[in-house]
Amino acid sequence: MTTTETGPVAAPGSGGAPDGGRPTRSRHGVRALIVRLHFYAGVFVAPFLFVAALTGLLYAFTPQFDQLLYGDRLTVEQVGDAPRPLAEQIEAARAAHPEGTLASVITPPGPEDTTRVVLSLPELGENQRTVFVDPYTAEVQGELTTWWGATPLTAWLDEFHRSLHLGEFGTLYSELAASWLWVVAAGGLVLWAGRARGQRAASARGVLFPDRSAGGVRRTRSLHAATGVWLSLGLFFLSATGLTWSEYAGARFDQAVDAVRGQAPVLDTRLPGSAPADGGGEHAGHHAGGGGDTAGVAPEDFGTALRTARDAGLDETVVVTPPTGEGMAWTVTQSDNTWPVHYDGVAVDVMEAEVTDRTRWADHPLAAKLSKLGVQGHMGVLFGIVNQVVLAAIAVGLMCVMFWGYRMWWQRRPTRDGRRAAFGRPPARGTWRSLPWPVLLVGIPVVAVVGWALPLFGVTLLAFLVVDVVVGVLRGQRS
Repeated sequence: MTTTETGPVAAPGSGGAPDGGRPTRSRHGVRALIVRLHFYAGVFVAPFLFVAALTGLLYAFTPQFDQLLYGDRLTVEQVGDAPRPLAEQIEAARAAHPEGTLASVITPPGPEDTTRVVLSLPELGENQRTVFVDPYTAEVQGELTTWWGATPLTAWLDEFHRSLHLGEFGTLYSELAASWLWVVAAGGLVLWAGRARGQRAASARGVLFPDRSAGGVRRTRSLHAATGVWLSLGLFFLSATGLTWSEYAGARFDQAVDAVRGQAPVLDTRLPGSAPADGGGEHAGHHAGGGGDTAGVAPEDFGTALRTARDAGLDETVVVTPPTGEGMAWTVTQSDNTWPVHYDGVAVDVMEAEVTDRTRWADHPLAAKLSKLGVQGHMGVLFGIVNQVVLAAIAVGLMCVMFWGYRMWWQRRPTRDGRRAAFGRPPARGTWRSLPWPVLLVGIPVVAVVGWALPLFGVTLLAFLVVDVVVGVLRGQRS
């Protein structure tokens, strides 16, 4: 048996047993299995994590990028004393861009920001045309093609982070990265804490800070592990929040939320006494761009809906959306994503200038609140610039951790007898056979449940196992 920096490695074909026979079941088998899982996850999943970290780093600073590229449209030249009536601002936008139908109006987030008049055009599909109006002069400052309120750059970076612009196939990369991120982080924590505990001079400093006196692979491992410890909480957060809106794990998450009745309350947009319209009902009117026939909507009605919502207590920036069909109410929803958030919404009957239904952020179930806040924190908007800086630090740190991980693999390569291998030797095979029976009895069902909840994790873990078995069979035949 030989030894590497990751621990004992059995001779080829031994299956992890020191004497080539039946392995001894002990708690040391747990660590050996974690070493092997951490190694293979790090080697094969790290490229996906690196891309996710890099694209996430770029996306975190989209507010600054937007201001740099589109500042002349997003902000006013001079803050005035009082804004012009909303109807006047809408009429100015329609005069400059008569094409399309009025979809929604987004009030300025701050005194220096412009009003956004959103138009729907059939040729744009899910995209929309947003006209930016100076609220103090009612002058149009420009227009952009937007996606769910996002500027072209933000929309491009968002899709780049989620799918690398490769369509449905590309979305698998980001879900795969999120599915394994917490596994890699947890495995690294267990290994580093266990190693520090086994050393005589073990201390909190030895776990939290790299050993500057070490050299070679020991120094690299120390940098890799200590940095991972500092990042671990953020990595768990990004993994969990990223999975909530992924395709497959996100669907499992929605099922769990439904099971505990944790979904956010839905605004009822039906006017009193009206029958549910086709495509209406409780879920109507929540797309920021509307979706109904709004060609005949009067600009004055936007002002009425806004005043009614303000009187009902909806402050901060709001989205005013026309009804989506006959017998439906207008909707006015808060969209202030910076803590403390404001997410109340009202349905408004503009003919009577009264609120017909209301949802309050305070009434959201805990699961819905945590999900919503987690998404905003993941996107870097919940705590403003502080949120962005923290995300940037995590992204850069994660890329460094992966670099040091690959460097360790290279540094551990055999160099004896004039032979230089390309990479280091992987940890021993067959470590699962040295696990204590209680660990197997509990671990197998737990892994099965996790694999069901995180399908991409389950599929790739099974693939690792199949490859491992095939490699073992081939080595056994050669020996």
